[in-house]
Amino acid sequence: MSPKWMIVNVAGLGWSEVSSRRLSRVAGIDLAPAASVFPAVTCTAQASFRTASEPRKHGMVANGLFDRRLRKASLWEQSSALVEGPRIWEAARAAGRSVGMFFWQQSLGEAADYVISPAPVHFHHGGMAMETYTRPTELARLLLAQCGRFPLNRYWGPLASPKVGDAVVACTEAALATVAPDVLFVYLPTLDYDLQRFGPADDRCARSFELLRRQLCRLATFAEKRGFELLVIGDYAIAAVNQAPALPNVTLRKAGFLATRIVRGMAYPDLHAARAFALADHEIAHVYVKNPADVPRVADALAATGVYESVAIKTPECPWGHAAAGEILLTAMKGSWCAYPWWTDRREAPDYATHVDIHSKPGYDPCELFFGVNRCRPGTSLDSTRIRGTHGRRCDIAFGSSTPLPDLASNPSFVAIAAALGKSLPSR
Repeated sequence: MSPKWMIVNVAGLGWSEVSSRRLSRVAGIDLAPAASVFPAVTCTAQASFRTASEPRKHGMVANGLFDRRLRKASLWEQSSALVEGPRIWEAARAAGRSVGMFFWQQSLGEAADYVISPAPVHFHHGGMAMETYTRPTELARLLLAQCGRFPLNRYWGPLASPKVGDAVVACTEAALATVAPDVLFVYLPTLDYDLQRFGPADDRCARSFELLRRQLCRLATFAEKRGFELLVIGDYAIAAVNQAPALPNVTLRKAGFLATRIVRGMAYPDLHAARAFALADHEIAHVYVKNPADVPRVADALAATGVYESVAIKTPECPWGHAAAGEILLTAMKGSWCAYPWWTDRREAPDYATHVDIHSKPGYDPCELFFGVNRCRPGTSLDSTRIRGTHGRRCDIAFGSSTPLPDLASNPSFVAIAAALGKSLPSR
């Protein structure tokens, strides 16, 4: 009979950091390098893993999406229907085996038997209930009784902490005392925060790596007791930032491609009137161009700034060439990243710019990891120069398993590892 598997996706587990910090063996597993997907961001990587395919096939081309009909950008949407293609566990489920997804993106509505996902409820009058979505629903009550409320304010924002990985591990242990999946996917965000705040080589990141080591050891011990083989795999490597970020939307606005509305002195993007808009996501940005005839002019305007390593026009053959992708994909210079603002005068910053608001902002904002004072009010920072770590370009991630996966070459690709795992999943 094929073994049961626990797959732990560790945010930011890059090979360069693993090797430099002597973490090449952790929780009894020898880690090795593998080639990431591109773009190397959370949602793209997790979609690529569950389908063993490139973004051009599954369509999750970034952490955000731009709806060309609604003329609306949104990030961190959780519907599993956004990920196209067959899952690597389909044969296992068809044979009666069960699947769990704990803290993975786009897990709501997924063809899985057990799901745990943070799902806060935002109140009209302000405030938020830190709720958790589970399948089955009674699992939420169990987790609340045994683990308390999941600390969502430690999961993202100025208070985000590597210790949130302890809460993920505790929820996993508590859930597995009640449910028994044959295949379990777990997401550990432990490295994601301080490495972006301070840079991957900063001494202040040592605590994150030590906490990760302990968390993986707990999961490995628990996996062994429950009869799981264990696969640990990173999704991207966080690279040092030593330059100011690129501002593609500022360029598009100055060139007349991005329209804005001024409301009480604040500039909001008018995406209905915009001829082009950049959805910024770490080191990359998808540029959506309304009129195909404008694509060369938009690309030329962006390339003329000299702040991008690549200004690539979409073709069906490129790895990210899905209909959901922008007409142009930007990759920032090494040491830089792509920030979402379309303003340079802070007085023009829209109201949501100074808050943790991952759903209103039409782009990823790592400045939410810092507190700041704006318009004499406390909030999140507007100072993009504080960011010291980023990711998104092709890189080497780290991976390792408690038992060898079949048909893997040395330095395999992220997608090849997923495909090999698919062959190893229990199917009878």
